[in-house]
Amino acid sequence: MGKKNSYLMQTVQHSEQTLKTALISKNPTLVSQYEQLDAGERRLLNKAFKPDNDLFGPITLHSESDWITSHPEPPQDFEQFFSDPSRKAPSPEKRSIYIQCIGSLGNTRIISEEYIKWLKGYCEAFFYGLTVKLLEPVPVSVTRCSFRINDNTQNLQIHAGHILRFLKRKKPRDAFCIVGITMIDLYPRDSWNFVFGQASLTDGVGIFSFARYGSDFCSSRYEGKVNKLQKVSSSDYFVFDNYYIPEVTSVLLLRSCKTLTHEIGHIFGLRHCQWLACLMQGSNHLEEADRRPLDLCPICLRKLRCAVGFNIRERYQALVKWIEDESADTPRVGTEHSQEDNVNLPKPVEAFKEWKEWIMKCLAVVQK
Repeated sequence: MGKKNSYLMQTVQHSEQTLKTALISKNPTLVSQYEQLDAGERRLLNKAFKPDNDLFGPITLHSESDWITSHPEPPQDFEQFFSDPSRKAPSPEKRSIYIQCIGSLGNTRIISEEYIKWLKGYCEAFFYGLTVKLLEPVPVSVTRCSFRINDNTQNLQIHAGHILRFLKRKKPRDAFCIVGITMIDLYPRDSWNFVFGQASLTDGVGIFSFARYGSDFCSSRYEGKVNKLQKVSSSDYFVFDNYYIPEVTSVLLLRSCKTLTHEIGHIFGLRHCQWLACLMQGSNHLEEADRRPLDLCPICLRKLRCAVGFNIRERYQALVKWIEDESADTPRVGTEHSQEDNVNLPKPVEAFKEWKEWIMKCLAVVQK
């Protein structure tokens, strides 16, 4: 512990000129493209390099285990993003993001169904202008993936690479990308302890787990531990039948929304942000992920706007509306459901409230 206390919090400071070039570029084509944005959008994006800006602060480093310190990688400015030959963008035929749930997300079917609808609605606001579609949830057995019990944490884990292979086979024709989400922990290869998520940009597929976002994952009382005496063979998928799922809280929903949009951001070609505090910063651990803001810095916002083509004001309005709208997208209709199915669970948005204030301030700048 002593080590951590001796680490003074550091900020990653860039000069105004550096940030301005990262946002606007010096390439005449990209400069004129920037000048064609509407005045309100430019006013907001310019906050990236204004010293009196209170909306987009610098990245702060709290320990040596933080991402930027432990994973040096070249930064990506707007021009590099724009001219990246491997970058994929949605086309008129491929404008849908598909979400595939693997296993249950909640302790009951109703919670699971509502949870995935909340995530769908959030992604539709974040990637404003694209369609988000839900695929019928599947049990782990359908994916035929390998799985194991983690030696350190004693919990079940499924193989991320095998799931990506499954998703690639299932990818619909009109999909820009297909992402799997699960409450089961992931591992990328035998030598690794775990991974929060994995994506293949070329195939437009990703898999993300929210298992470690529950409040009790690291505690000794965590109920997802498996008795080692059960020797599991690679075909005994029944071990997942009554798999422990953490309670759905507002913080779990916030973390899930952030992870999902960060990872889908990578599929659009956005690399880890090293310019300003931003959702696209890398994170090595939960504490660092929690410090990331809910939304993008101006440099990454310009990248996503370029890829998707939305109006920044309308996108902010959609995000605010999602936070304010406490029920899921649509109340359930149909007589075949039992009475208990007709409850509409209130969407737990408490943890989003402080971010709502921030988005409203951004919106005010665009509308001024």
